[in-house]
Amino acid sequence: MQKMMGQMRSCIDEYKMISEGDRIAVGVSGGKDSLTLLVVLAALRAYYPKHFELEAVTVDMGLDMDFSGVEALCEKLDVPYYCKKTEIAKIIFDYRQEKNPCSMCAKMRRGAINDILAERGFNKVALGHHFDDAVETFLMSLLYEGRISCFEPVTYLSRTGITQIRPMLYIGEQAIESFAQRQHLPIVHNECPADKHTKRQEVKELIAALQKQYPDLKTKIFGSMQRLPLPQWGIEK
Repeated sequence: MQKMMGQMRSCIDEYKMISEGDRIAVGVSGGKDSLTLLVVLAALRAYYPKHFELEAVTVDMGLDMDFSGVEALCEKLDVPYYCKKTEIAKIIFDYRQEKNPCSMCAKMRRGAINDILAERGFNKVALGHHFDDAVETFLMSLLYEGRISCFEPVTYLSRTGITQIRPMLYIGEQAIESFAQRQHLPIVHNECPADKHTKRQEVKELIAALQKQYPDLKTKIFGSMQRLPLPQWGIEK
């Protein structure tokens, strides 16, 4: 826990993610990443020099996933929990029968979570993207779109007035998996039919193959994103 808190605090401080009085929603899907983010942020809340409020929010896609374990965890952490039920899965898979559902799903989930943030008066939302996600997204943009791009550590959305923060960018996926197992986090199985059949999974497997020959590949890619830097990726000295 101490190591995870240290890595997360470094990321938060270097990118100035949290300000005094922030009302932060943690987007909780039920996966290992978002649950780890929730647990570590809840622990950091007691020590961080700037006071902030925390609440967990879930967009229920309508895939018959059980979030009762998440609700119990939030109660244990003394973090309010709100779950918004939707029919996103039914719209995408039954009505529209999307062949490439991920893009449409992401847009609809963003819309649903923006509604929650507006209704409940949050000014920031913390997302569970980590070190490996950043590297994979960079390569996906390069290989599939022919451009150098990635999501930003901190993104202000002028249309909604919400700021997105990604406090786990210094934490690797293996460390998160280990943490989730040690903490016995109530991971909710993803029932999405498209899970593990995406371009991201293809890139994840490509990186794993390349890592055998270039063990520090991910570290070099991540470092280049900060040194280039991509928009909002530079760190003020």
